[in-house]
Amino acid sequence: MSAVFVGARASGNHPWRHEARATLSLAWPMILTNLAQAVMTATDVMIIGRLGPEALAAGALGSNLYFAPMILGLGFAYATSPMMAAELGRKRHSVRDVRRTVRQGLWLSVLAAVPIWIFLWNTEWILLALGQEPALAREAGIYVRTLQWAILPFYGYIVLRSFISALERPGWALVIMLIAVALNALGNWAFVFGHFGFPALGIAGSGLATTLASFFMFFGLAAVIAVHRVFRRYRLFGRFWRADWPRFLALLKLGAPISGILAFEVTVFNTAAFLMGIISAAQLAAHAIALQIASVSFMIPLGIGQAATVRVGLAFGGRDSEGITRAGWTALVMGVGFMGLAAVMMVAVPKLLIGAFVDLGDPANAAVITHAVTFLAFVALFQVADGAQAVASGILRGLQDTTVPMIYAAVGYWGIGLTLGVLLAFHFGMEGKGIWIGLCTGLIVVACLLIYRWMRRGRLPGFIRLQGP
Repeated sequence: MSAVFVGARASGNHPWRHEARATLSLAWPMILTNLAQAVMTATDVMIIGRLGPEALAAGALGSNLYFAPMILGLGFAYATSPMMAAELGRKRHSVRDVRRTVRQGLWLSVLAAVPIWIFLWNTEWILLALGQEPALAREAGIYVRTLQWAILPFYGYIVLRSFISALERPGWALVIMLIAVALNALGNWAFVFGHFGFPALGIAGSGLATTLASFFMFFGLAAVIAVHRVFRRYRLFGRFWRADWPRFLALLKLGAPISGILAFEVTVFNTAAFLMGIISAAQLAAHAIALQIASVSFMIPLGIGQAATVRVGLAFGGRDSEGITRAGWTALVMGVGFMGLAAVMMVAVPKLLIGAFVDLGDPANAAVITHAVTFLAFVALFQVADGAQAVASGILRGLQDTTVPMIYAAVGYWGIGLTLGVLLAFHFGMEGKGIWIGLCTGLIVVACLLIYRWMRRGRLPGFIRLQGP
């Protein structure tokens, strides 16, 4: 059992206080890693934005199409975290089972990446079929053809990050990510504008920079694991060719619904971007800015949720129902509390945030800024709900409960949120504001459903077995 977890149980009079400390000690490197990852994406948007509003719109279209299929494979990498946490909860010094989980997670990453590459190679044709402007579709296609190769090393990085996080040592993932952020920014500056003797590749240079940074993330973390005294005893890359089909299928069963949850959430925002592109280029650019700002704040509850997956998973593997309860509620309070503060900032200083992406003094950006201020107000409205659903999803993942939450995501995001957004935007003429009202509604519905399921966790099959003899 985790040393931190044992400390929480042995504390006697202050188990909740110790749980809060344990969650924070695990969450803060994950939060900073997620923020660094968001900064990497935001760097791409900011650099592309300096090429002009059309390039920004094309980058938004390309990145949205990129993220949709990428998410479909990401769930298999994420599934390794609760599985390893449960294994370590049952047997703290487990080596073979953890190694096999990492190996099969990397296998699944490779199998998922190949069809996604084929799909993304046809980005321009897909965007044209979706009714986007030919010039924007062409530029987006150029961007994605250099960006798409980042998928496989990114999956591999997530699997390795899950491994060190399950051992409650996520700091090395943060170090690697911070270096990658710097390399990505430097690469964007060099490849997009042609500095340091490189040719000016324009929007394609941004995708190339992100791909190279992603390869560094995987190989950098792999090098740390190979030499660090705590990690190297697992020999993660030994006999990589050896199959473990029961574990492979277990990861597939656990990871497919996680991919579904992520896909339903991410693709509803991607679809919103496509709809914004139909409305106008200015609203599409404003949507991209508002979404980037929302993504940055979302990284905090996402990191808390990832920490909760490990904490709940350790308690789940150790058959400690009280520990599960403490870990879950502690994470929820932290995530929701932060998002409330983020909402206040978005309402108080919207132009300060928007100014990071476009020149506020340029008259050519006036329409984009006006729409972005409006959209950011809607982002502020759903901050608490977004934080709650992110943490609740991580908690349930720690209980290896993923199928029903996937159904909730489908109903909330697509059945309610997108349907309402399209109706308001096009039937009632509310345009971009209608799309964002739908997004807010969908997030609130999903958050309420996930928290309700967490509160009734005693009826989940895994929890019932945990409480049994």
